[in-house]
Order: sequence, then C-alpha cells, then structure tokens
Amino acid sequence: MADRFKAWKYPCIEDGKPTEYGWVVKNVKGLDLGFGTDIGAFTYINALNGVIIEENVQIGSHCSIYSISTIDDKQGQVMLKSGCRIGSHSIIMPGVTVGRNALVGAFSLVNKDVPDGYLALGIPLKIVKPLAGPDSTGKEKL
Repeated sequence: MADRFKAWKYPCIEDGKPTEYGWVVKNVKGLDLGFGTDIGAFTYINALNGVIIEENVQIGSHCSIYSISTIDDKQGQVMLKSGCRIGSHSIIMPGVTVGRNALVGAFSLVNKDVPDGYLALGIPLKIVKPLAGPDSTGKEKL
C-alpha cells in the first residue's frame, strides 16, 4: 500500500453533497466503498442500483459513474474491482465491471466490462491489451 494511504479514513459522505475531497454521491445507500480508495475531485457517482468500489481503486477527477441512465433506461450495479484505475473524465455506464488491476484510459466511455489486468480506452471502449504485470509499487505496467 502506498504511504499516502497509511492514514486513510473513510470520508463523510452525505447524499448529493460534496465530500471534503470534492466528489459527490447520489443515492449514497447504494455505495459500497473499499479501503484506500482515491476518488478525484468533481467525480459524480449515482449508486441507485449499487456501486461497489473495492479496495485500492483510483478514480481520476471529473469522472461519472452511473448505475442508472435515464436517457436510455439502462440500469445495473457497477463494480470497480480491487486495484483498478479509471482515468480522468471517464464515464462508467450501468451494469459494467472493471476488473482487478485493470486500467481505463482518460476520457473513455466504459460501456462494457473490462477484464482483470487489461488496458481499455476510447469512445466507445476498446479492450486494448493485457498489462505487463505489476511494477515495484504493485500497479500494473503498460
């Protein structure tokens, strides 16, 4: 675990109000937040149908995570598995799972599952390649 997470504490999350870190959760009862999670400012999470964020997940700033989409009536639980990383300005759609230690590139539209340990990016999402394995910090290398 990175040194910056040794003193990590669960943030105070109130429905529809920014946390001390500047991200917002709507339907907070549907959020399951794992230990050591890093969520960037201006990220929005709608957890009406469940959003599970496992431990040591990194989510960049300005991301949107939706368990419901009123535009096309899609809904479903979102799961971000342990150690995955989501690039800034990405959108995670309902029913999607991002696998353990997977990496989603910035500005991606995640409209399908990402396998464990894979790089995925783009609009719409393309599964690009498996990552090379962990570096000295435990993060997957490109």
